[in-house]
Amino acid sequence: MHDLITRFAFDVTATPIFGVDPGLLSTGGHNMPLQPTHATVAMDTVMEMALLRHVLPVCCWKAMRWLNIGPERKLAVAHKVLRGFIAEMMERSKLMTSSHTGDQEGPVGPVDNIMSTYINYPEYNDGLLCATLINFMIAGRDTIGTALLWLFYSLAQNPDVVSCIRKELFPIASGKAAHASTMVIFEPEETKALIYLHATLFESLRLFPPIPIERKTVIADDVMPSGHGVCAGDTILVSLYSMGRMEQVWGQDCREYKPERWLSGNGSELRYVPSHKFLAFNSGPRMCLGKDIAIMQMKTVVAAIVWNFDLEVLEGHSVQPKFSCILQMKHGLMVKVKKREM
Repeated sequence: MHDLITRFAFDVTATPIFGVDPGLLSTGGHNMPLQPTHATVAMDTVMEMALLRHVLPVCCWKAMRWLNIGPERKLAVAHKVLRGFIAEMMERSKLMTSSHTGDQEGPVGPVDNIMSTYINYPEYNDGLLCATLINFMIAGRDTIGTALLWLFYSLAQNPDVVSCIRKELFPIASGKAAHASTMVIFEPEETKALIYLHATLFESLRLFPPIPIERKTVIADDVMPSGHGVCAGDTILVSLYSMGRMEQVWGQDCREYKPERWLSGNGSELRYVPSHKFLAFNSGPRMCLGKDIAIMQMKTVVAAIVWNFDLEVLEGHSVQPKFSCILQMKHGLMVKVKKREM
C-alpha cells in the first residue's frame, strides 16, 4: 500500500504546483507496469540525509560534501534527479500552456498553478525557483502520504472506528450508489462536514505526526515556561511524537486511539484544541499553508477507501519508523484489500 499511497500523494501535490499531472498512478494501458518513481526515491534520500546532517557534527558532513563521498555523494545524486524532474515538469507545463487558447483549459488551467506565481518574479532565478518547487513537492508529498499510511494502519487496528466512519458516510453513499456493489467516490464538498472522520484523522496525526520533530533556534536569551534558561543560538528540538503520548497533555488514555477525544460532549462538533498543543500543522505564523487542502484530500481518500474496501494488515508484518526526518514506515504497509460486501 505504501507505493500506491506515495504515488497518489506525489500526483496530487505536483498537479497544483505545475498544472500538470505526473501520472505516477497511470499504467499506460492494460497490464502495463506503473511509471518509475525515480523522483520519489530521490525525495526519500533527501529526507534521510537531512536527518543525518542533524546527527553528525557540521564539520563532518561539510567535509564529506567537499570530498563528495559517503551520504553527501548520495545526496548530490538525489538533488540532480530532482532538478531534472523539476525541469521536465516545467517544460511540460509550458507546452500545455502554449497548447491552450482562449478559454480552453484542463483540470488545472494554464496559469492556475503555484509555479506561475513565482516564475515571473525577478528575484526568483532558476536556482531559487527550482529549490522552492522541490521544497513544495517534498512538503506536500511526504506529509500527506505518511499521514494516510499511519491512518490506514490505525483503522486496521480499530474496526469499531471504521464502523463509526461508515455510519457517518451512509447518508451520502446511499444517495450515490445505484446498487450495493457500486463503487462510491466522495467529493471534497461532501466530506467537509464529516465530523467523526475529521476527528479520526486528527487522532492519527496526534499519535503519528508526519513531522515527528520540530527544530527551533533561539534568537535571544530567554527563560522557558518550564524555568529552563536558553541562550541565543541554542537549538531546541521539540518531539511532536512524544507530546502526543504525554499524560499531562492528553490524559491517562493518551496511548489509546480514540477519535472521541476530539469531539464535544454530544459528538456533534469538533472540540477546540490549541495549535500549540497539537502541532501536526505547526503553530502561529508558521502554520502550514496547505493545512485545509491536505485535510480535504485526506478525508476524501479515506472516505472512499473505508466505504468500498476492507483492509487487513498482513499477519507478521513489522510496522516501525524509518530513519528519516519524516515518520515513514521502514517496511511500508502490507495489507490485504478486499472489496466490501454491503
